[in-house]
Amino acid sequence: MDYRLLGRSGLKLSTLTLGTMTFGGSGAFAKTGNTDVAGAQRQIDMCIDAGVNSIDTADIYSSGMSEEIIGEALTGGRREKLILGTKVRFPTGTKGPNERGLSRHHIVRACEDSLRRLRTDHIDIYWCHEWDGMTPVEEMLSAFDMLTRAGKIGYLGVSNFSGWHIMKMVAAAERAGLIRPVAQQIHYTLQAREAEYELLPIGVDQGVGGVIWSPLAGGLLSGKYRRGKPEPEGTRKAANWNEPPVRDVEALYDIVEVLVDVAEARGGDVTPAQVALAWLLARPSVTSLVIGARTDAQLADNLKAADLTLSDDEFARLEAVSRPPLLYPYWHQLDSASDRLSPADLALIGPHRAV
Repeated sequence: MDYRLLGRSGLKLSTLTLGTMTFGGSGAFAKTGNTDVAGAQRQIDMCIDAGVNSIDTADIYSSGMSEEIIGEALTGGRREKLILGTKVRFPTGTKGPNERGLSRHHIVRACEDSLRRLRTDHIDIYWCHEWDGMTPVEEMLSAFDMLTRAGKIGYLGVSNFSGWHIMKMVAAAERAGLIRPVAQQIHYTLQAREAEYELLPIGVDQGVGGVIWSPLAGGLLSGKYRRGKPEPEGTRKAANWNEPPVRDVEALYDIVEVLVDVAEARGGDVTPAQVALAWLLARPSVTSLVIGARTDAQLADNLKAADLTLSDDEFARLEAVSRPPLLYPYWHQLDSASDRLSPADLALIGPHRAV
């Protein structure tokens, strides 16, 4: 297991992070799994034994039950071995107008509630789970800064922000001398490479480390979903969990076919899921992949991806089948600015220069 610095910080995360959306399994989250405390402890121990030092949750997962299960499971010295992250933005109980968003009111109350459920005195990484266009970023940042000074959170991350949202927050933080985001938790896979347009470049340029949620696209890149075959039972998609969306099913199947071919050519125990994860770990500004699992066997399989390195030929095949088109202004920059591109620019444009 490798460890990478999280953006512009001194904190190192393992390249794999345990995801816990399956913990609890209440309400809509029952579609993703229903891991109980015993199962959570088992998965946590598997991850610690494999060298994982990071665990991720959110207050909205099963309306706080995921956090409660983690709080019960992180006994026996487990808490001290893990960087613990959770998220704020959505309502978990009371549905009043102020029990959502990123106002100071909601951030402070939600943090206290998460600390109680997690049975801890601090959250290592506190994530804005989604953008809030109504609250001034200065108000958000002052609340997070206050919690940092109180020792209740360590680092700030954002999730599902657009590029200009992140830049607005970074600029406001630096202008006011407040805590700045050092990480972004984003969706990014071989079948969904939109993050390459703005999010990966801003990660390189501004030191905002990428932590990838649903790196197998909800299991779509696991090799289970094949062209012309029925959807497998016991999966999220079979349970009508439709995040992330698939905009081009045929393109997805093309990608899966290459993943399967690469894995089979490797022989042995290499799986399509491991190949998809290994591809992500080689992408610019990516720090860690959040892997969750319905079963221990799935988790054990995914953990092996940390030790897999793809060849140049394998990268080329995956690039060819999944490369996104260059939108404006990027195609113009490729044509007219390629003599003076920065490493951040090349995070997107670089692969197109050789085409």
